[in-house]
Amino acid sequence: MQKFIDWIKQPFKPVQPLTPGLYHYQSPPEDPLNYRLHLRVEPNGSSLLVINAATVLHLNQTATEYAYHIVQQTPHDDAVKAIRSRYQVSTEEIERDFTDLIDQINNLILTQDLDPVTHLDMERQAPYTQEVSAPYRLDCALTYQLGENNAPESAPHKRVDRELTTQEWKQVLQKAWQAGIPHVLFTGGEPTLRTDLVELLQYAEELGQVSGILTDGLKLGDTKYLKSLLDAGLDHTMVILQPSKENSWESLANFSYWSQTLDEDIFVAAHLTLTEDNKENFNTLIDKLAETDISAISISANDKRFSEQLADAQNHAYAKDLELIWDIPVPYSSINPISLELEQADDEVVAEGTGRGWLYVEPDGDVLPGQGINHVLGNLLTDDWQTIWDAAKAFRTS
Repeated sequence: MQKFIDWIKQPFKPVQPLTPGLYHYQSPPEDPLNYRLHLRVEPNGSSLLVINAATVLHLNQTATEYAYHIVQQTPHDDAVKAIRSRYQVSTEEIERDFTDLIDQINNLILTQDLDPVTHLDMERQAPYTQEVSAPYRLDCALTYQLGENNAPESAPHKRVDRELTTQEWKQVLQKAWQAGIPHVLFTGGEPTLRTDLVELLQYAEELGQVSGILTDGLKLGDTKYLKSLLDAGLDHTMVILQPSKENSWESLANFSYWSQTLDEDIFVAAHLTLTEDNKENFNTLIDKLAETDISAISISANDKRFSEQLADAQNHAYAKDLELIWDIPVPYSSINPISLELEQADDEVVAEGTGRGWLYVEPDGDVLPGQGINHVLGNLLTDDWQTIWDAAKAFRTS
């Protein structure tokens, strides 16, 4: 009798979550979709699925089960059997849900310039609403050095007294990967001024990390240099457009051209800063960007007085079918000395994902909750990861 009662109770017991960890899949070169998936399974069974560094899906436990088998390339019949053994659902329902998720992932792979967070029909977790084992992204300011014609005061040089060496940055990347952070962004300052940028991209690629750069784009006009970044494994970039400089537009066009000629999907976005000098023709600049091959844009302003016009510009971008990116840090430069987002940090109003969805690493290895929030959580070169992450949790709850 007791065995029968135990059997009756079995279907109603909570399903034990999958083993937490970071799983990734890179399709072979002959696959026409040529895509990359990163799945980070959390202790509570939910997960984060990153598709080609362009789309982030926050999945609940059930959807995670399906995504896990997709990433692990489990034979279909074996995957259905495994899910059927864990959940009290019919084989037909599993087959239908499995097919739906695969179809939607394929659609996301084929669709260019998606929002960083995309909704699926399957139930998903809202981003930043629960505790996670590690951030989704690490923003690495390789240098606070700036390109020509940029005012020195546009970057916080006084905050750091040295830059990490190539080997030290590799230690940072390795520590981030071991912590389960699947996505790194190289920013600054101007990251292309670091002569080891290609080497760092290659190292991130070897680890399996999705990598991107945030740059003024001026060096991307050099086709040989641009090709070296792409060959090193660069997954995406945001070009900080300097609209008054023709070579800035040429670099953006050059990058778009090369990204389209390669087999792998390169996510290209552009950033515009609303200033006193361009406020009268800002929407015209958006129109010009809409005529290029990019379909994603980030917008900020260097003065809170432009808040209303900034909102109008965002609506104009939507009308031009340009997707808006809101959670990528803009490199310090003369065209963006203080964005509205950074000014908000002074008022203790910070973006929802700050200190949880992402962390910001300064050129000397100090870790901040986000760019412009001058609260040091520790140093990734000298402190262990758990100490830094515990400090981030304390910051979020303070």
